[in-house]
Formats: sequence, C-alpha cells, structure tokens
Amino acid sequence: MSSLGKTSKKMLKKPAGRIRRKRRIRGRLSGTAERPRLCVFRSAKNVYLQVIDDVAGKTLFGLSNIKKGNTARVGVNGCLELGKQVAAACKEKKIETVVFDRNGFVFHGRVKAVADGAREAGLKL
Repeated sequence: MSSLGKTSKKMLKKPAGRIRRKRRIRGRLSGTAERPRLCVFRSAKNVYLQVIDDVAGKTLFGLSNIKKGNTARVGVNGCLELGKQVAAACKEKKIETVVFDRNGFVFHGRVKAVADGAREAGLKL
C-alpha cells in the first residue's frame, strides 16, 4: 500500500476536478471588447479578479485584496467590496456588461459575493 492515505488521494483529485470544470466553462464563454470576461480566482487567503478581452488576448485590468494592503484572509464582506471596486473600474473604462467566469469554483460564498457586489454597483453580469 502506498504512503498516501485516503484523504491525501482525495485532496489530489480536488484541484483536478476544478480544472475540468474550468475547461468546460471556458469552452462556452468568451470575452469581447464590448463585453469582456470577469474572471475570479480565489485562493485560501486572497481573491484575484481580472477583466479580460479574449478576442484581443489582453487583460484590461486586474484587482485583488492584496492591493488594498490587507494581509488577513478576505471573507465574504471583503469580496462584496472587491466586486463593487471592479464595477467602478469597469464604469471608468465605459464597460457596462461583463461575462462572469467563476473559473471552475462553485458559485457560493466568496465567488457569489464578488458577483453580488458587482451587480449592486450597477454592472450587468
């Protein structure tokens, strides 16, 4: 028997499942200049947001909780504020609607809070 226990094998499968979901989602959606893609990545501590034009192959801008100077783990309330900030940055660049890319993550908790914050600030998803 290998030295890996059952929980370790399960933990190895978890990121692979997210990558499979990510590829399936990205096959369906793409960002354009008029309607770029809002991509969310969450780690254990931080949340990173990017607004991407896939046709041109360029990242229009990115945002994260690290830029605010926080070193503590960002929670749901912090993600709500981050969503509002990304909506304000989109408004400055005259972007009204975006395609929301959850990047293979389940749409609840911090990922949902980002979407809710962006909607509250007037961005259409």
